[in-house]
Amino acid sequence: MPPKGSKKSASANKTTTTTSSTPQQNPKNKNNTPKPPNWPPLKPLVPASDLYLETLLDDQIIIIRNLLTSTLCKTYVNFLSSLPLVTTPSRPKKGEAVRVNDRFQVHDPVFAERLWGETGLKGLVSDVGNEGGEAKGVGLWGGEVLGLNPNIRIYRYGAGQFFDKHYDDSVPLSPPNIPPFQPSQKTTRARTTWTLLIYLTTCQGGETVFYSEPEPSASSKKKTAAAATPDPIVVGLETGMALLHRHGERCLLHEGREVVGGEKWVVRSDLVVGV
Repeated sequence: MPPKGSKKSASANKTTTTTSSTPQQNPKNKNNTPKPPNWPPLKPLVPASDLYLETLLDDQIIIIRNLLTSTLCKTYVNFLSSLPLVTTPSRPKKGEAVRVNDRFQVHDPVFAERLWGETGLKGLVSDVGNEGGEAKGVGLWGGEVLGLNPNIRIYRYGAGQFFDKHYDDSVPLSPPNIPPFQPSQKTTRARTTWTLLIYLTTCQGGETVFYSEPEPSASSKKKTAAAATPDPIVVGLETGMALLHRHGERCLLHEGREVVGGEKWVVRSDLVVGV
């Protein structure tokens, strides 16, 4: 029997597991939760008018080139190197995908709001609804986007480190973890719908690879006819580029390839929509 929460992929021909956008924490271990660091200012940035959403796969994969400038990325890599990163266990828990990297995780609504509002990300995501009608924005993002998940994760992959094939899970959120994190917040239920990855460096290897499910056979008479398996979509790293991909029930099987040279630094959060 496959592990709880796993999905079966025809393209991979094996069982893989989901990973939570907001790992559960033991409320008794609040003292072990790191305090938000003093993040550097999000400057300099390219003009918001120079940014745009580039679709790699309809309703699934979108990139934003130069969301962060190379100068800002260098500043953040230097800063993040000073944080207490923890290396993931070499042996994952039962039902978890194999991941080998160093990471830092913190609950920080203030930084989530800064990343959402100061980088131009908010305008780009909101413009989908403004230009195509509210229904288009809601349909693409899975609801009205409220902001970013306050669960901020920092990943560093060195040579030999990778993230095996997996699915990203959608996670429900409730106040006070729903953006914009105001006392007057009217939304009482929300969930994450898209993964946000911001690449701070380039390296050798480390690409994010997505595997689409095979298309149904064109022959309705031959049920056993082999289905065509689409080629994987390989997203190479670009300094300052943001990658958005759908997660939850419609998440594509994907992996972070092994880094063979240099270091891969990533800032991770998620789009949050009202329910």
